[in-house]
Amino acid sequence: MIYKGTLAFCFLQIDKMGDFLKNKIESEKAILIGIVDQSQGMTEVMVKEYLDELDFLALTAGAKTMKRFTQKLQRSNPKTFVGTGKLEEIAQYLNDNPEISLVIFDDELTPSQLRNIERELKRKILDRTNLILDIFASRAQTANAKTQVELAQYQYLLPRLTRLWTHLERQRGGIGMRGPGETQIETDRRIILDKISKLKEDLKKIDKQKTVQRKNRDKMVRVALVGYTNVGKSTLMNVLSKSDVFAENKLFATLDTTVRKVVIQNVPFLLADTVGFIRKLPHNLVESFKSTLDEVREADVILHVVDISHPNFEDHINVVNETMAEIDKKEKPTFLVFNKIDAFSYVKKDEDDLTPKLRENYSLDELKKMWVAKGDTPCLFISAKEKENVEEFKEKVYDMVKEIHSARFPYNDYLYQDYSNLMD
Repeated sequence: MIYKGTLAFCFLQIDKMGDFLKNKIESEKAILIGIVDQSQGMTEVMVKEYLDELDFLALTAGAKTMKRFTQKLQRSNPKTFVGTGKLEEIAQYLNDNPEISLVIFDDELTPSQLRNIERELKRKILDRTNLILDIFASRAQTANAKTQVELAQYQYLLPRLTRLWTHLERQRGGIGMRGPGETQIETDRRIILDKISKLKEDLKKIDKQKTVQRKNRDKMVRVALVGYTNVGKSTLMNVLSKSDVFAENKLFATLDTTVRKVVIQNVPFLLADTVGFIRKLPHNLVESFKSTLDEVREADVILHVVDISHPNFEDHINVVNETMAEIDKKEKPTFLVFNKIDAFSYVKKDEDDLTPKLRENYSLDELKKMWVAKGDTPCLFISAKEKENVEEFKEKVYDMVKEIHSARFPYNDYLYQDYSNLMD
């Protein structure tokens, strides 16, 4: 693709975003950086978990993490994110390990922080937002997902234009020596704003098409699978619908909403598999993906899938609930599906150990009793991979869907005939 004007470099950054992971990060070695931000009540344990997730994101992108750096601060440094001493320590480590070409920060960096850090470390710098955007770009398949990711990329790129102009020779100041750099950046900013406006219009057109498709399915009850990324939603979708939705043990294996018609006993309904949520999900990404998440807003039943084998699954539940509240304000019938019981493990405490019981010391049976006793939301513990308790899960879904269907169509409209009684 050939672009007119001098914005070719910036557009090249976007055009090649999908190939970025495959061609550049695949063999790269990286270090991860996070801070214990005391102003936000963070602890070292929390930061370790965040960096574990960032490590998984880097692994999903194809990068290998060599080392982690953390620092306890009252708040992040507005100039360099970490303190100057810590930045010098990181720079020295990079000098001693020249094979490391990538530095990934766990929080979104401001444009000035990005410039200052690049100047000091002389390495490629990514923040959490940029890394997630790159992964999304590599996973997007449909025109809808590609447009949404591209919009989020341009919105992220817009305040960082000056960083992309470091490849140009800037003229020094003085009479007769004022260069075109800043003027050109303003021109590029207008071009990108026009591009963002066009992408938003494209999304409106796609959204209208999706709305028409959804109206054609108005008669059927809709069920949406939601949850943190990599909890097994697509695997559960394949089990229920007998389809072949792509499932992988990596973050964001599914970006495009997949809808399948499912029949349990004599009740047909539509089942939607949606993009997984994640902690610190970029706001621009949430905004651009709202049309994809219309399936969640218009769903009659929400199946909230949780990875019970993850040591901090309670935090994941809270992240999903907060994101759902941002997407849809309506109260809907919700069912908690604790998946991956086959991968669950715990550390049994000794009988003479009088220290407080930690999360890792609770057995699966104890967790079941705790969550059932809460009674706020009905729940069930299953393994979609091993198909354990799947039949009981289908019965629960059947009861919820049939109740809504019967209330909506009291004359048994659109139900399949049930001939099971005639077989006795």
